Amino acid sequence: MEKATRQHTKAHNQRLILNKIYHTPKISRAGVARMTGLTRSTVSENVSELILEGLVAEIGHGKSAGGKPPILLNVVDQARQIIGIDLASGEFRGAIVNLRGAIQHRINLPVENRSGEMAFELVYNIIDQLVAKVDTPLLGIGIGTPGLIDAGSGVVQNAVNLDWQNLAVADILKERYQLPVFIANDSQLSALAEYNFGESHRVPNLMLIKIGRGVGAGVILNQQLHYGDSFGAGEIGHIKVEENGELCRCGNYGCLETRLSSRYIRRKAKELALKNNESLLSQFAATQKEISNEVILKAYQDGDPGVQTIVKEVGTRLGKALTYLVSLLDINRIVIAGSVSLFGDGLITPAIQELKAGTLSALSNNIEVHASSLGEDIVILGSAGMVLQNELGIF
Repeated sequence: MEKATRQHTKAHNQRLILNKIYHTPKISRAGVARMTGLTRSTVSENVSELILEGLVAEIGHGKSAGGKPPILLNVVDQARQIIGIDLASGEFRGAIVNLRGAIQHRINLPVENRSGEMAFELVYNIIDQLVAKVDTPLLGIGIGTPGLIDAGSGVVQNAVNLDWQNLAVADILKERYQLPVFIANDSQLSALAEYNFGESHRVPNLMLIKIGRGVGAGVILNQQLHYGDSFGAGEIGHIKVEENGELCRCGNYGCLETRLSSRYIRRKAKELALKNNESLLSQFAATQKEISNEVILKAYQDGDPGVQTIVKEVGTRLGKALTYLVSLLDINRIVIAGSVSLFGDGLITPAIQELKAGTLSALSNNIEVHASSLGEDIVILGSAGMVLQNELGIF
């Protein structure tokens, strides 16, 4: 027990030191000791080991305070690579990512209605191709997928789109690739990506709403990703908001997802094009089938009033949902991600108006709502962040 305790303490100290160096570039050993409260000898011993492992490097000398100039340290960004996988869109996306979230190589493969075993074979395909491109040691594999995911055990409890139920994804991939594998809900990982690599870097409390084919939320509370007791925190897309509403993919009727998603916007846009031949949608797409998310966005940006009305309606509905979330969690930083976030202010302005009208001013006065800058890489980056946290203690 004594030996195990010393080993655990040493591992804890090394993670703490690496985390400080990662988030405080060009820091000295003495600086690490001050920030962590560890002794200088403990810091020096662990830094030496991290240098031997190639994770940390000495990068020169700092300014002298009267004695010997301190030697500065930094994490070696290319010391390890991570494979990040995004299974949350119409195509499966994968990438090799370095320790700072820089994407080195990417692969996108169309899903084409694959589900069950065929979808899993596509995951193998992506990872196999990425593994072949890796040129430094692999730290692990991170995966973001829609659905209810037990991130602790790596089991997909229910992913409707993929037709996966109680599938031990992490264990299956660990056995095949002999690497650490972590999996979580795509919206939760999007919040982690925003916290690690986005404009909301290390904001202690953060709420991210991801709107694409589905709708979900991810929440950072006190600098920790909040999974919930059953790992279902943020599953807002399947809250019932409309009596006798449209049938949802989950089997219920009137879910938020049926009124606040790219699917809904696309359906409304097709109805608009059918009713109004002068709509820009009809100019940009020869048939209704060709009215894609990209066509709708272009029509919106070019000033189509009908499309702008649809986007405003969706923004107002988003604001309504936010009134409940803000009143419950009292979080000031809200980030919108996913394909629908590309509508920018046309979506966010009515959302803020509805939010301010529907909550106490004491709660809403300091709220900031903005679109994520991480684009379609957000789930991949969140997956990489999950590996960083679990394998190196970087968060």
